[in-house]
Amino acid sequence: MIKNYTRPFGIRDKLGYLFGDFGNDFTFILSSSFLLKFYTDVMGLKPWIIGLVITLARFIDGFTDVTMGRIADRSRITKAGKFKPWIRRMAAPVAIASFLIYQSAFANSETWFKVVWLVVTYILWGSIFYTSINIPYGSMASSISADPNDRQSLSTFRTMGSTLAGVIVGAGIPLFAYDKVGENTVLNGPRFTLIAGVFSILSIVCYMLCYVLTTERIVSENSRREQPSVGVLLKNAISNRALISIIVGSILMLLAQLTMQSMSNYIYPNYYGNVAAQSVSTLAMMGGMVIAAAVAKPLSNKFGKAEISAATNLLSAIICILLFAIRPNNVWVYVSINIISWFGLGVFAMVSWALITDVIDDAEIRSGRREDGSIYALYSFARKLGQAASAGLTGALLSAIGYSDSTAFDPGVLSGIYDISTLVPALGFGLLAVILWFWYPLNKKKVEENVRILEKKHNF
Repeated sequence: MIKNYTRPFGIRDKLGYLFGDFGNDFTFILSSSFLLKFYTDVMGLKPWIIGLVITLARFIDGFTDVTMGRIADRSRITKAGKFKPWIRRMAAPVAIASFLIYQSAFANSETWFKVVWLVVTYILWGSIFYTSINIPYGSMASSISADPNDRQSLSTFRTMGSTLAGVIVGAGIPLFAYDKVGENTVLNGPRFTLIAGVFSILSIVCYMLCYVLTTERIVSENSRREQPSVGVLLKNAISNRALISIIVGSILMLLAQLTMQSMSNYIYPNYYGNVAAQSVSTLAMMGGMVIAAAVAKPLSNKFGKAEISAATNLLSAIICILLFAIRPNNVWVYVSINIISWFGLGVFAMVSWALITDVIDDAEIRSGRREDGSIYALYSFARKLGQAASAGLTGALLSAIGYSDSTAFDPGVLSGIYDISTLVPALGFGLLAVILWFWYPLNKKKVEENVRILEKKHNF
């Protein structure tokens, strides 16, 4: 059902949705990019321990994400909508939990205490509070507008919000959080804790802007009694080729993307000894994403979202292999070539959230039911598995090459850092391109057919 008394979809909704992921990624990118660095270099934990904690937390998400998706679908419809109220409720808890993770005052505590502190605060942040705000936020896209073009715009603006947060986190932290100790560049723990607190405050501001600026227009009539069981939901998901393929693809995409982000905290300060280049690289990455934002929609309209995503991820894989092969001594050569891989990733990132709305539409045609929250919850869980895969693999590989706070600048360790930074992303991007081209079934023709079917069903 469409609420016909609301204002038309427009720039206000796009900006509001942008601020939603802006708020999300002040804490998410902080975690995916710097958690490993903070807990190895400041807190003195082994990389594999941190990777294990993150991986275990992501499996907890298998329960909390699906549960939150069910809660979101069954939520009472208010004047603000079904999903928006969760953004207001959970903004402060997710921000506070994020800040608590990065307490450098405990750096000299016993190892067991630091591990317990990481486990408790990280699960509170990611598995409980972040889940309870991110699932409704992502589900909300289908309620803001039923028009595929509007949803593509929301996907683009969401990605731009994430990109802006990524620039502030990725470019700002290297400028303020590092000190030069002799010839080495090291992370300043107390300063990083302060930065984490600032980001938490900014995330709350962004969440409130999202709440105020967006409007839910599409109201689901599904009742609590009509909701299928979790078992039926999972059975339907397993048989849904579009959902399963995009889930596997998302895991691979985040394996590549988050490994690049996380390893930038090792390859620039350690391998190249240049944190300024890390900041410049992040700013240049935003430039690549801006270009991607400009071309993603027209390319999607002409060739299809899945088709251009496969092509651009293949480009990113080729660039990463090229970097591994030439191993430039000059950091600026590395930055210049790496920008191309970020552009390739950026095109896919701009359409990725529209892809999941295509999957939701396809599932409605298959089952006759609209289950935005439940399907988005499964997708969100897949993305967290990608985060876990990246953190777990990166932590294990850093331990395998002998990385610790005392060996961080040994020649053999530095060579291993470079290998991880290029080969792991190349593998993720390459496999993602294959999945999107050969497995994911919602090509341009199929999406357009689904849109026509739903337009007739809903009388849009």
